[in-house]
Amino acid sequence: MRKITELSDEEIIALVRGDDVDAYGEIMARYESKLTRYVVYLIHDAMVANDVVQETFIKTYKNVQGFNPKYKFSSWIYRIAHNEAMNAIKMDKHITHDLDVEEVREAAYETTTIRDIDRSILKNDMQACLDSIDLKYREVLMLQYYEHMKYDEIADVLHVPPATVGVWAARGKSKLRVLCEKKGVHL
Repeated sequence: MRKITELSDEEIIALVRGDDVDAYGEIMARYESKLTRYVVYLIHDAMVANDVVQETFIKTYKNVQGFNPKYKFSSWIYRIAHNEAMNAIKMDKHITHDLDVEEVREAAYETTTIRDIDRSILKNDMQACLDSIDLKYREVLMLQYYEHMKYDEIADVLHVPPATVGVWAARGKSKLRVLCEKKGVHL
């Protein structure tokens, strides 16, 4: 018998749907830091992001029977996190303007080693540029480059056609390039 850590997300969700409550802990372990990073990038408030991620896990668990196993679980949970983040933004219109760089760095990066310092500086500079573009473009680029999702997965998360994802990615990259050049950040 394989260990739970060797199972795919969809296999674990099948166990959870079969009343194996403990299996859901593996889903939480796999997605907590990823979802936190994603939500922090969207709303720029680590405390609210933690609440959003916890609410995402609760809603995912409550609605696990509604998950369609023909699709990727990761797209589904990211979609729920996206919806929860948008709800948090709607409830507090100022949430995306209160950027605490140190708080974002702590929530987004679990650890930093000596060899990662240069990359960390570049990421911070890039993040400043990324924070300056529209949310729809920023979100596509974050999902593509930070979460390593393909266009069809991003389309599932955002509920838009893959062609729209491609357009938003191209526009986002263009806007990002212009902003970074103005700020002296070299990509």
